[in-house]
Amino acid sequence: MRRVAAGARIGRIGKMLGALSPLLLVAVAAYASGGGEGGGKEKWIEFGWKSVNFIILVGLLYWLLAGKLKEFFVDRGKNIKKALEEAIAAKEEAEKKFKEYELRLEKANEEIARISEMIKAQGESEKQRIIEDARKAAAKMKEDTQARMEQEFKKAGSQLRAEAALLSVQMAEELLKKNLSAKDHEAMVRDYLDKVVNKP
Repeated sequence: MRRVAAGARIGRIGKMLGALSPLLLVAVAAYASGGGEGGGKEKWIEFGWKSVNFIILVGLLYWLLAGKLKEFFVDRGKNIKKALEEAIAAKEEAEKKFKEYELRLEKANEEIARISEMIKAQGESEKQRIIEDARKAAAKMKEDTQARMEQEFKKAGSQLRAEAALLSVQMAEELLKKNLSAKDHEAMVRDYLDKVVNKP
């Protein structure tokens, strides 16, 4: 199993080196065009070593990071796919909830309209009841007022009669005082005493 994995890695490194070959050729051409002043052979050797070092470094980095990069991108793809699936599920759930709330709102509006009609009907009935109660109260107040008026008239008539009788007595006293002499007074007292004392 390890040999297969190592072989696969070596194959990948070979593919990478094949991909880097054109870059090396371009680098060689650029270095060669830099001038052919003395020491050309040493420069080529130095350039060769630098290229080899560069290729080894790139190969080593690829060998170390290729699996992790691939794993990172695979995981990233899975995460994105999972996030998309969750977003789609959340959207479907939100649409379901929206329809449910829309249905509830429609039912609530119907209930509000029904309650409003019921309140209006009750309000009309209550209005009629209040008007009827007010009519009854007004009729009772009228009856009570009339009864009080009659009572006051009777009371005033009694007072007037009492005052008239008192006034009559006072006038009679005045007339008696003016027209009654001392003799008449003594005769009246005697006559009264005789009646009271001689009463059987």
